[in-house]
Amino acid sequence: MEHFRDTVATVKKLTTLGLLALGAVAQNFTNPVLYQDLADVDIMRNGDAFYYSASTMHFSPGAPILWSFDLVDWEYSSHSVPALDFGPQKDYNLSGTSAYNKGIYASFFNYNPKTKTWYWASAPEGPWKKSSTLNFCYYDCGMLIDDDGTIYVEGLRMYTRNGSYYILSVHPMDGNIILKGSSPWGPFQWKWLIHNAGSNLIQGFGPPAQGGLVSLADGRWYHMAFINGFPGGRIPVLAPVDWPSDGWPTVHTVNGAWSKQYPYPLTPHAVKSIVGTDNFASLGPQYEWNHNAGPSAWSITANGLELRTATVTDDFFMARNTLTHRILGPSSTATIKIDYSKMADGDRWVGVARDGSSFKVLMTNNISMNSNGWKTDNKGTQIASASISGGSIWLRTKVNVLPRAQQGTFQYSTDGVNFVNRWRYGVFNYATKAKGGSVTMRSFAIDGTMQNNPA
Repeated sequence: MEHFRDTVATVKKLTTLGLLALGAVAQNFTNPVLYQDLADVDIMRNGDAFYYSASTMHFSPGAPILWSFDLVDWEYSSHSVPALDFGPQKDYNLSGTSAYNKGIYASFFNYNPKTKTWYWASAPEGPWKKSSTLNFCYYDCGMLIDDDGTIYVEGLRMYTRNGSYYILSVHPMDGNIILKGSSPWGPFQWKWLIHNAGSNLIQGFGPPAQGGLVSLADGRWYHMAFINGFPGGRIPVLAPVDWPSDGWPTVHTVNGAWSKQYPYPLTPHAVKSIVGTDNFASLGPQYEWNHNAGPSAWSITANGLELRTATVTDDFFMARNTLTHRILGPSSTATIKIDYSKMADGDRWVGVARDGSSFKVLMTNNISMNSNGWKTDNKGTQIASASISGGSIWLRTKVNVLPRAQQGTFQYSTDGVNFVNRWRYGVFNYATKAKGGSVTMRSFAIDGTMQNNPA
């Protein structure tokens, strides 16, 4: 924990200097606070730092932890689950079968000040390790660590304040309810935390759903929930909570609705921005693999991230060692530079293919999976291609994930300056003949509009 305190102190000093240079800072933040798919919010505070845990399903490592000093601007910190080491390992390792629609759902965590231990693990920034297993199942659990250090696990989020115990529950399509009792064992009564507050935060998204409550050091409380809209995912929104004298909390609404804007909970604290260029000196916590990675098939080198083929298949959904990064909404651009000179005959990687001694950039359309059993419906059809040479290529996707837009375009460039704009985006990562080929990702850049981050 000493290392963690030093890290926080350093970030605070850098942030203070940054804010002095910024001058006047906007007093309001805009919902959503982070336009990325970070489902099933659980949120906690330790000291003056806040921590956020989210679901990841079949992506590995699982359950990302983000941290913030103002509840609005968030930075990826770690993952609670280093590898998906439960269930049939052949599923989670893509060894002939898959674990789509399985894995980490509605993760939960908390900090025990009595033992100075985080559960999931020993410190919020990691490393994390498994210490025990619950031999029963509660759907979308919550964890309460009482004032005396006693730990309770409920099928819902659970809190304590001024001698009362509260359970937070989603009421589908209508809002969230809060249950209150004088004991963790009940009996409980319930009232609305927020009810029929509309779904006007983003047109086409649902109303605020599952989330968590968090207290500030000065006694104020906030509610962070997610709103859901395809294809943007489940993205976090934030609102203050009012506590009347009767002890029943309610979300602070504006004209009866969860507001698009509220005053910043605390002085804005700059964190590492999600946008920018990554040259892969390391593999940061903003990345996850589709299922568990084959550790021998990737490495960080002086040239970037080397990805060696880990699967012989013709099915994109069974391609092991596919690296993923959440799309930044509502619109953003992602550009990668790769060295494809070491690809082997038959390899397919992010729209680049080698057949014999020839290389081409290509588009494959209509790749699809059936949610009934989560099996591949269609392996896709190649609809366009162009010959390339030289060993390096830049691939770019521009996306708009607003529900009514749902647009993505695929571009490529052989010089990093002039991009050809023809096709929609496709991702491939497999060998069709034999393992042994590799590509090196030299950089990954995201460009998008951040709503709140003052950095």
